[in-house]
Amino acid sequence: MRVLSVNAGSSSIKLSVLDHDDTLLVERDLAAPDGAVPDLAANLSALPDVDAIGHRIVHGGATFIGPTLIDRAVIEKLRDLADRAPLHQNRAIACIEATATVRPDLPAVACFDTALFARPEGLPESAWRYAVPEAWLVDFGIRRYGAHGLAHSYARRRAAELVDARDGGGLRMVTCHLGSGASLTAWVDERPVDTTMGFTPLEGLVMGTRSGTVDPGLPLWLVLYGGQAAASVQRQLEHESGLLGLAGSADMAVVTAAAAGGDARAGMALAVYDHRLRGELGKMVAAAGGLDVLVFSGGIGEHADQVRARACAGLDWLGVRLDPRANGAAAATSAQGPDAEVSLPQSSVRVLVVHAREDLAIAAQVRATLGTEDGQHAEESQPRRGPSQS
Repeated sequence: MRVLSVNAGSSSIKLSVLDHDDTLLVERDLAAPDGAVPDLAANLSALPDVDAIGHRIVHGGATFIGPTLIDRAVIEKLRDLADRAPLHQNRAIACIEATATVRPDLPAVACFDTALFARPEGLPESAWRYAVPEAWLVDFGIRRYGAHGLAHSYARRRAAELVDARDGGGLRMVTCHLGSGASLTAWVDERPVDTTMGFTPLEGLVMGTRSGTVDPGLPLWLVLYGGQAAASVQRQLEHESGLLGLAGSADMAVVTAAAAGGDARAGMALAVYDHRLRGELGKMVAAAGGLDVLVFSGGIGEHADQVRARACAGLDWLGVRLDPRANGAAAATSAQGPDAEVSLPQSSVRVLVVHAREDLAIAAQVRATLGTEDGQHAEESQPRRGPSQS
């Protein structure tokens, strides 16, 4: 089955066409800043014919814990969840509607980033619970859902292949998906045991325009005593914070170059980014009970060798030893996709750079949902049908 993967991210929309054997036939990365949706109709018409479409959806809440065939009822439920992922959800819905307009004859499957963590065999309850009143969970579904599940699951599986961990054996791993959005996930064998994002994709690391974790009393104070409207505070935390708020640019390459040129504000931004990254890495290592493999992926994780070097320097107490030459070479070649090991032979932890391939995870889930025999590694959850059309 030939599958079109539509990945609506926070700063771009990636289109990939995968043949039945997962050969990548076409890949397009469409810039989509500030919530924009580019002209998909024109781009789709230039792509090869496909048999089905898979859409990355960031937030499925407790409703969608597996890939789901899209119908009108599913779309309406996705709209109900849009307030939990405002940078992504509405854009993904727009992509669903645009592709349906161009190819209404094709089945489309929603593939959820949260499903990896929200399914019963996902995060342990101790990791997904917040210490809040029980009624919040019962009435509103307040819990940690995580995000980037498609990216993390692919990175884990690919890393296990690279280290030849066929039999598991208690393999302890941390996957670092670092891009405009960023999160970490801790694994023991094939189960995620902790992750940095929470109820929304705002929790955790410093990101391009998102703050990451802040004191929950801070936005409350701004609304109750600082004269700020709740919607304004939300917008600032989602769109005006992170690297952008610290350094004036959401682009890690721009911030790094400015810091190298002596820009004090950019240097401070990198220090904050690194401090949070090292701290969250430590939490993930503790959750996994140690560390055997550390994986970097995503736009920053693959290309920013200095970010990797500084993160690993903060883990030297674990015996992490980076190979400077291999680390630099990985930054130069990862755009073409080759995965690489960047640790020294004497390192106690194997450090890998893995090219992000959410499209492969999406294609596998589409095939599993539609019942074809060529879908492999659809490990995030079992396929599910959406609610019947209203």
